[in-house]
This record gives sequence, structure tokens and C-alpha cells, in this order.
Amino acid sequence: MLVGLVVEGEAGRCEICELKQVEGEASCSSRKGRLIFFYEWNLRLSWRGTVKESGEKHKGSIEIPNLSEENEVDDTEINVSKKKGESDILKELMRTEGTTKVREALRNYLKALKTEFTWGMILPTKAAGQDLAAERKMSGSAVQESASPHLLDLVGVKIPTVKILMREIFKSPADELYSIFTTQELVQKFSKCPAVIEAEKGGKLLMFNGCVSGEYTELVPGQRLVLKWRCRNWPDEHYATVALNFKDMTAATELQLECKGVPASNEDSTRQWWKKQYFEEIHNLLQQSRDDMD
Repeated sequence: MLVGLVVEGEAGRCEICELKQVEGEASCSSRKGRLIFFYEWNLRLSWRGTVKESGEKHKGSIEIPNLSEENEVDDTEINVSKKKGESDILKELMRTEGTTKVREALRNYLKALKTEFTWGMILPTKAAGQDLAAERKMSGSAVQESASPHLLDLVGVKIPTVKILMREIFKSPADELYSIFTTQELVQKFSKCPAVIEAEKGGKLLMFNGCVSGEYTELVPGQRLVLKWRCRNWPDEHYATVALNFKDMTAATELQLECKGVPASNEDSTRQWWKKQYFEEIHNLLQQSRDDMD
């Protein structure tokens, strides 16, 4: 995430070319249904640059002595230096715009650490498990055995799967909510990650730094979306079928989610993923839009 970062400005062009030193560790544990993170890194990188006017080439280093959960990324120390006797013009470029790009990369690393790395680690407590069992009974969630037809025979992966049913009310017209799932710019806003969104039949879907991928299989604007959908750590070539139905209500929309073919071992984490990474973030995006209008 750091090597290859390019910084350009009026002074010239710089690039982080090598990760010289990596010391530390990152770990995560699940306690009473909550994820507890620990990470502490000491990093040293090298950069090289070219002055725009003269074409002179310079080198330097970047040190990040304490990237840890004790400090916010904005408060993390980032030290930029250069070789002695060389111009400071590129050092200043790296100290300002370069530092901004490094912090952005660190944020992306921490987001990946707390999503992709921890997928499937949230274990329900006894009480939460009882609530989930009741929710399954009400929603009709059921385990599909490996001999079940449908998606498993299609992809040739024989594992126990489940069907997940969820509902969420959004303060948004159905066509606006539909566009949040089919417009690349809006997907990137609520997911806070680069995305590939080809909203047409057979079009690709790639989100959350590649953690989620799939394909659009049915699109009825403002009414219904059907996707092939998978997480990176699922068995190879195994996809769930996600159907999103948008039901117009007075000044709101009810989103009905049906997700068939989820690996049984990933049921809880998949529910959490849709709740936290999709629904809550879309609520935040809609609220931000309302605030901007006000």
C-alpha cells in the first residue's frame, strides 16, 4: 500500500520506491462478541524524486516509528528526511503532500485490517446466539445441505449453506436508494474505498479493496437488483445470490435483502457485514446529503 505511491507538484515528482524496514505485529481477538485490535508497527521507507525545472534527482527516507491503536492516523508521527547536501525542495513536497498520501494509505491498511482480515471472527455471545436463533425463526433462515440443488450444484462447491433474510428502512425514495447500489461514485462514498461498478446485466462488481466481488445479473431500476456476490475468503468460485427489493413507502423505502448460498460458517459475519458496511454506512451517506442540503 505504500511502495509505489507517487507525489507530484510544482516542485517535481517523487515516488516511494522501497520498504526498507518493517518491525512489529498486528493481531485481533474476539471477546464477548466484540473485536479487540492490537497493532504496532515501525516502518522505514525510501523515496526518490526529480526536480521539475532542473531535472536533478534526489533521494530520501520516511520513518513511521509508531503506527499503533494508541494513536489516530492523523496523530501518527511521520518523519521525512533527505540525503545531506541536497536540495530541500523535494523534501518539502514529501513532507506536505507526501505525508498526506502516506496517511491515506495507512487508513486503507487499517480499514482492511478491520474488515478483510477479521472476516468471520465475530462470534456471538450466548445471548446474541439466542437472539439470532429467534431472528432466524422469524425470517425463515434455513440451512441448505450440501446435496441441495440451486447454487451449490452450479458452482460445484459442496458445503453447507444458509439463506439470510434482512430488512431495513431508509429515509430515501426507492430510485435514490437504488442508485446508491448502482452508481460507482456513490458506492465509493458509502464504502470509503475504490470500487468497480458496472451496473448492467453481466457487469462486474468489486468493492472494499477487493474483499467483495461479484456480478450484476438482474436490474429493474428503482425496484429490484440481483447479484452474484462473494467474499474473498469463501471457497474458490463459490457465490451467493443476493436479491435486493426496493419497496416504496411514504417518504421512505424498505429494502428487503435475500442472500442465498452463504457458507454456513460465514453466516454471522455476513449479517454483520451487510448491517455495518452497507446499511449503517448508507444511512450515514443519506444523512450527510440531508445535512448538505440544509
